[in-house]
Amino acid sequence: MYEKERQLLYEAHLTLEKYGLVAYTSGNVSLKINDKVLIKPSGVPYSSLKPSDMVLVDLSGKVIDGNMKPSVDAATHLYLYRNIEWAKSIIHTHSTFATTFAVLEKSIPVLCTAHADVFGEEIPLAEYAPVGSEAIGKAVIKVIGKSGTVLLRKHGVIVVGKSLDDAVKKAVFLEEVAKMSYFALSNQRVEPLDPSEVDRLNTQYHTKYGQAGNS
Repeated sequence: MYEKERQLLYEAHLTLEKYGLVAYTSGNVSLKINDKVLIKPSGVPYSSLKPSDMVLVDLSGKVIDGNMKPSVDAATHLYLYRNIEWAKSIIHTHSTFATTFAVLEKSIPVLCTAHADVFGEEIPLAEYAPVGSEAIGKAVIKVIGKSGTVLLRKHGVIVVGKSLDDAVKKAVFLEEVAKMSYFALSNQRVEPLDPSEVDRLNTQYHTKYGQAGNS
């Protein structure tokens, strides 16, 4: 069931590993298919992960297909799918530089054009919430903006995408932006871009960048 989607989800996990956003078993990606969700199984190393391992659950968390337990973060993913209409894919990582901001309990200001292009706003920081329940999802909902990207206080990152590709792209760019911002702020005080310029760059990027139908 959903062999094509399982393969795409598997490849998304490998992309996160390729870019150094996840390690060993940490992090997960999910994909919403109508009223069902495919998600990484709990505790499976990326080196042994297979497309067939992906667990299919309904929006209440009931396992429909799969021989393994779904990710411990499944409740977070499902809460967000139930409460964000446009959510089609969700990624959770502990990527180093973005998580450093989360540990420092600081949002990521818009310091460069790349940040403005992709996200169009500062990356907000959610209140602390325990792992393994809907609590993280509820904390995310309180602060999530148009970018669909949130830092989890003392924990990591949640990225909500309009598609699987959108979520992966934002997860990769987030770590790049966080890395640049960390080094910039470590050396001196840096002023954010003017909000009007942030809006202009973000609109330009999402309407004119790339090929037709592909940002």
